[in-house]
Amino acid sequence: MSDSSSPLRIGLIGAGRIGQLHAENLRCRLPEARLVMITDASEAAARACAARNGVPHFSTDYREILQRHDVDAVAICSPTDTHVRIIEDAAAAGKHVFCEKPIDPDLGRIDGALAAVARAGVVMQVGFNRRFDASFARIRRAITGGEIGIPHQLRITSRDPGPPPIEYVRVSGGIFMDMTIHDFDMAQFLIGDAVEEVYATGGVRVDPAIGEAGDLDTVTILLKFRGGTTGVIENCRRAVYGYDQRVEVFGSGGKIEAENQYPNTTTLSDGRNVHRELPLHFFLDRYTESYVGEMRAFIQAVHTGGPSPVSGEQARVPVVMALAARLSHRENRPVRLSEIG
Repeated sequence: MSDSSSPLRIGLIGAGRIGQLHAENLRCRLPEARLVMITDASEAAARACAARNGVPHFSTDYREILQRHDVDAVAICSPTDTHVRIIEDAAAAGKHVFCEKPIDPDLGRIDGALAAVARAGVVMQVGFNRRFDASFARIRRAITGGEIGIPHQLRITSRDPGPPPIEYVRVSGGIFMDMTIHDFDMAQFLIGDAVEEVYATGGVRVDPAIGEAGDLDTVTILLKFRGGTTGVIENCRRAVYGYDQRVEVFGSGGKIEAENQYPNTTTLSDGRNVHRELPLHFFLDRYTESYVGEMRAFIQAVHTGGPSPVSGEQARVPVVMALAARLSHRENRPVRLSEIG
C-alpha cells in the first residue's frame, strides 16, 4: 500500500509504440501518477519519449529505474522476451509492476516471475486492456447481473485492418500468442468461467509470406467452458473495412452484443444507398479509453494494497489457451487445457 494522497511515481521501461501511449496517458490523463524516468534499449527512443513528455531522466538501462528511491512502480512495455527478467528484478527492488501482455510464452518462466512477485509482496497487473473497455465491461455486468439469464453461447470477432510486418510475425510467437491471446482473456473474463477445451483451425488466406514464416493469418477457435457454455473466436490479420471488434453473448433470457465503433454516428441516406463511415481503423483509436482505465486501475490497486484487477495468475491462463490452440491446430484435435498445465 502506498500514500494515496501523493501521485504514484512510475518508471517506464520500453519507449516503443505502446510505451509512448502509456507515457502520454501518464502525463496528460492520469494526475494520480507521475512519470519519473523512461528507459529503452535505444537511446534515441528513450530520449525522444522523455523530451516529448517533459521527463528529465532517461537511460538505456532499466536497472537505473530500479535503483531510484523516487520510483514506486514500473510499467514494462519492452519486448516480450525481456518481461520475466525485468519483473523479477523489479519485484526484488520492491517496485510494483505493470506489465504488457503476455508475461512470457513459457509457463515455467511465468511461474518463476509470479513466485518472485509473491515473495516481494508487490502488486502486479498485466495489460489486458480490453477488460476496461466500456462496452465489454457492460457485457460482463449483464452476465453477472443475470440480465440475459444463463450464458449459452459466446462469439468474439477480432480482425485487424492489416497484418504486421513479416519481421514481427517471425518473432511474435504466432497468431494465437500474439493476437488471439486478447480474445482468450476476454472469453474467461466475460463468461466468468474456466475454459476446459479448445479446438483451433485456420490457414493462410491473407499473405503467403505469413505461412512461409510458419504462422497462420486466419483462424477460428471453438471453446468449451466448464459450466457448459460454448464459444467461438474468429481472427483474421486483415479486414479491408477496418478494425473489426465485436462480441455477442446469447443466454437463456436474451442476448447482449457490442458492435464496432465508428468515427461518428451519422448515416447518409440517398436514392441508392444508406452510407456510414468505416469502423475505427487502428487499435489505439478503438481502445483509447481502455488503456487509460487499466492504468488507473493499477494505480488504485497499488494505493489500496490490491487486489490486482488483472493478476499474474489470471494472465497465465490465456497463455495456456494459446499453447493449447497451437497444439490443437498442429494435431487437428480438441485439446484440454489440463494437457498443457
